[in-house]
Amino acid sequence: MRALGPVGRLGRFAALHRRAVFVTWAVVAVALGVFAPRVETALSGAGWQANGSESVKVREAADRAFAGAGSYAIQIAVHSPRLTATDPAFRRTVARVGAVLAANPKVGRVIPPAASGQISADAHTAIVLGTAGASPNEMVAAANDLKGEVAAVAAPGVEANLTGAAGMWSDFNEANREAMMQSELFSWPVTLAILVLAFGSLVAAGLPLQLTIVGLVASAGVLYLGSLISPISIWAMNFALMFALALGIDYALFVVMRFRGALFGQGEDVPHAVGETMDTAGKAVLFSGITVLISLSAVMLVPSPAFRSMALGIMISVIFVLAATLTLLPAVLSKLGPRIDKLALPWAHAGEHRSPRFARWGELLWRHPIAFGGVALVVLIALALPVLSLKTGMPSIKVVPKNDPSRVGYRQVSAGFGPGAPGTLQVIVPRGEAAATVAALRADAGIAAVGRPLPGREGLVLIAAVPTTGPSTETGGATIDRLRADLPPGALVGGPSAENHDLEAALATKTPLVIGVVLGLGFLLLLIAFQAPLVAAIGVLANLLSTGAAFGVAKLIFQDGHLSGLLGFEPQGFLDAWGPVFFFAMIFAIAMDYTVFLLSSAREHWEASGDPKEAMVGGLAHSGRVILAAGAVMVAVFFTFALSGPLPPKEMGMILGIAVLLDAFLVRLLLLPVFLRLSGRAAWWLPPWLDRFLPDVRFGHEEVGTARG
Repeated sequence: MRALGPVGRLGRFAALHRRAVFVTWAVVAVALGVFAPRVETALSGAGWQANGSESVKVREAADRAFAGAGSYAIQIAVHSPRLTATDPAFRRTVARVGAVLAANPKVGRVIPPAASGQISADAHTAIVLGTAGASPNEMVAAANDLKGEVAAVAAPGVEANLTGAAGMWSDFNEANREAMMQSELFSWPVTLAILVLAFGSLVAAGLPLQLTIVGLVASAGVLYLGSLISPISIWAMNFALMFALALGIDYALFVVMRFRGALFGQGEDVPHAVGETMDTAGKAVLFSGITVLISLSAVMLVPSPAFRSMALGIMISVIFVLAATLTLLPAVLSKLGPRIDKLALPWAHAGEHRSPRFARWGELLWRHPIAFGGVALVVLIALALPVLSLKTGMPSIKVVPKNDPSRVGYRQVSAGFGPGAPGTLQVIVPRGEAAATVAALRADAGIAAVGRPLPGREGLVLIAAVPTTGPSTETGGATIDRLRADLPPGALVGGPSAENHDLEAALATKTPLVIGVVLGLGFLLLLIAFQAPLVAAIGVLANLLSTGAAFGVAKLIFQDGHLSGLLGFEPQGFLDAWGPVFFFAMIFAIAMDYTVFLLSSAREHWEASGDPKEAMVGGLAHSGRVILAAGAVMVAVFFTFALSGPLPPKEMGMILGIAVLLDAFLVRLLLLPVFLRLSGRAAWWLPPWLDRFLPDVRFGHEEVGTARG
């Protein structure tokens, strides 16, 4: 009789009480699923800001003291290549646009071009302003409704394009949401095909989809309820879908293959096969899920609502998928029993838990570790070297499709008012320092024009300053920093470009901390899981190497523009600033997933044999097929996002796809086994003093009464 640990006992309990488990999950799914359809309209489109930054203070002061004149005011570029602002058709368009804005309850007051003076020198472009009468998230939602309405009222020969921060984020979110939905639809057939091949059975292949659907329905309901308390980015749902699918596949693969081995290969009865499966594979899944949650929780250190809510959305989906894997999946396996292989493919081997091919591969690596490991190490280092010259920046207007209103309006404003006009800075200053501030702005080489000071409430004055260069440029960022240092003490510099600049600075400041926290907590969790400091260090360093290589390739593609023609994008000359922190956490989470699968299997063989060769070869033989199949699914899914139109999904798809490709095939199936080979028994050594502090965690089975060695 073999003893089961807590996870094994939970799995066996779920198997023996499957009806109660099914009812419980049905109640959870229905209770939260009621709210799921509302999540799309409840999630927010803004939040790309650094909380507490100077630019956010400027926006809040402008909205408060100047009747909503902050950075999320609605801007409509009225333009005609033939007519001017004095022509009747042009004037009718301006009046109609003003009427549309005035009719929207989220718009405060309408400021026509004649009142603001925002008519270009050639009079072919004018800007109609609608001040923000609601929060930034609500103004992005208002832009969604207004951009079609204002375009429809333009007279023949005249255009009306909604631009500015609200318009840009509206177009940005809409384009990315559509692209991600198209990619998801395209990826489903590919995913299903790979799943059938990986599981070898149509019935078994449906299990990951079951976990994904349950996890997504519950996650969507929780996100909707969360949006009633605080704004949550619409990207939270997109990333939650991606991770729910990815982890649902990974976890189901690992558990189902182990269950088949116990049921068919070892001839155990169904409840005991489920208990043994969850005591080994289930325990690995638990640690994997915890590492994913830890990696993503570090993103919470970035003081941005969008980032925090995206990480929260993924974490919620992980929690539900993990809970379903540990309770619902064992119940389903118990219900199916031998029928798990119903509708099996001819070449499927139900009882084959140990892969002969991967066993032979492990033997080959054991005999020639330096040759194979050296090649893998050289390739990864070579790919990682470009990271040393990686540049980041907040997304420019290039991330918006060329024909979207905000980008068309951006071009028209730039042509009519100068390249820096779309990034006009807002300077708020006490009335007593207004004159000195205006003089300092006019004296700065980075400022092309200074607007008339506008008095407001609270003794404040608002001054518009047009930079000489466009937003998202190094020169523009330097101008903002210089003005903050040179202007009078009471002056605050804001505006949309300043908000992007401040968020980029916050990301640059927090990225080393996030990376450090992820690496430190990842090492600690691997140490607890595998009771071996060297194995934990090797696992973390291997993850870091594959992550560096993925970002090195990303630098060549997105910063230098290689493959831009093939992938269909216009390079910005940098990687979007959220990439290093957010994608690092996501890549590390996925990499830890594979690390836990491989090392848990190796640890199980080490506990059983005490032989480092059996640990390495046996671990690879029992987990290699799962890692290969899961990696293939993830690569296929992520690369479909690289085919999407806008730039951010391409960055996400390429970086994550390359990372999984390198991690699963070069690191987990080659380099990490070589490290285990070269370190031998030292890999599993645990200092006696550390042994006293660590909990007793084992991945193999113990006979009842067996003490810890």
